[in-house]
Amino acid sequence: MQKILRVQPNVKKLYLLVRAADAKSASQRLQTEVIAKDLFRVLREKLGANLNSFIAEKVTPVPGDITLENLGVKDANLVEEMWREVDIVVNLAATTNFDERYDVSLSLNTMGAKNVFDFAKKCAKNMMLLHVSTAYVSGERAGLILENPYSMGETLNGILGLDIEFEKKIVEERLSELRAKEATEAEITLAMKDLGIQRARKYGWPNTYVFTKAMGEMLLGEMKKDDEMPLVIIRPTIITSTYKEPFPGWVEGIRTIDSLAVGYGKGKLPCFLGDLESIVDLIPADMVVNSMVVAMAAHATQPCEMMIYQVGSSLSNPVIFSWIKEYGHHYFTKHPWIGKDGKAVKVGHITVLSSMSSFRRYMALHYLLPLKGLQVANTAFCKYFQGVYADLHRKIKFVMRLVELYQPYLFFKGIYDDINTEKLRMAAKESGVEIDVFYFDPKIINWEDYFLDTHIPGVVKYVFK
Repeated sequence: MQKILRVQPNVKKLYLLVRAADAKSASQRLQTEVIAKDLFRVLREKLGANLNSFIAEKVTPVPGDITLENLGVKDANLVEEMWREVDIVVNLAATTNFDERYDVSLSLNTMGAKNVFDFAKKCAKNMMLLHVSTAYVSGERAGLILENPYSMGETLNGILGLDIEFEKKIVEERLSELRAKEATEAEITLAMKDLGIQRARKYGWPNTYVFTKAMGEMLLGEMKKDDEMPLVIIRPTIITSTYKEPFPGWVEGIRTIDSLAVGYGKGKLPCFLGDLESIVDLIPADMVVNSMVVAMAAHATQPCEMMIYQVGSSLSNPVIFSWIKEYGHHYFTKHPWIGKDGKAVKVGHITVLSSMSSFRRYMALHYLLPLKGLQVANTAFCKYFQGVYADLHRKIKFVMRLVELYQPYLFFKGIYDDINTEKLRMAAKESGVEIDVFYFDPKIINWEDYFLDTHIPGVVKYVFK
């Protein structure tokens, strides 16, 4: 939204679906969670006092929910207006939590995609649906991963029986069982998280997020067979801070590799798990946005049956895991984080573990065994250390769960083909698109400069708390 408003101010109207109970709440969320962010700083400086009136004229916040029919929009007049006026529908809504509750993830990432497709079909002037997925619907595949669609019921391990309606039924039955047993909300949440991981791994996906996104793609592909509406699916890889626009280094929320940067910079990352020679597929956020805008422009004028674009860097400009380790050490040695005590945090070369078994041994040896073997005569101190041990054990179990979830990406052996995306870049250049404005070619990135001068400083500014 920010990009379009900044470079295409003559856009007639943007309808922004916001999860909210009513129009007032939706407008409030738009202001506090979007417009007030530093992301809008450039537009704010450009328009000054006119920003709010400009936003009010161009953006209509729509209270709704993609898990519901008609996207949960209750205002009949607004629904009719959208069906009459909207010419491009973009679906960015998703939960990206790797071990989200299965019922939540299935509703948002899978059935939400269907609801958006149904809504888009009702828009009289609609020229296309652009759906944002993730490259990691590929699971843990090695080698060259093509920009191919998923057929309904297709699995990564060849096991038959994947049926989305059956998955919904499993969720409903499990929830009914838990409620009949009067399980607490915390118990239900944990059970739903475990169910999601279990169902994902049954069919070859490593986590609930990518499993439900893959099923969302399946539903879209199936619905597309009986409909003429052009469908474009964008599959970004790991999204990092902005390369250039609206300014370098902007990032919101903590990402996979950023969690490592935060832990390392604050001196809380004693070891590192992964294959230092493996490729990490990264792509700056503004390049993903630019690819979306160019795809919209291309397919609104040249309709397609169904097109998939993988937006990443592993094929044309790969990043090696060991580089990230060295960039982090270089940056935080030169620009140490200042802790709460006012002292600079010293970082060193961390221990690199090459397997899950070595990681478990390391954690047990350095954290559990020293406390477990501690002998304390005084009863009060004994109880104290028992409490410390129990607390540490809970924390380690939590860390182990996270490592189990992220492990497939720390040893990832896949390379994402981007031939469709490259063709889109070439077509844009030939048609006179301003490449300096809508750039999304990862080959222009110097990764060392980007990490040391843009990404890590951005993470420090916007993510470190």
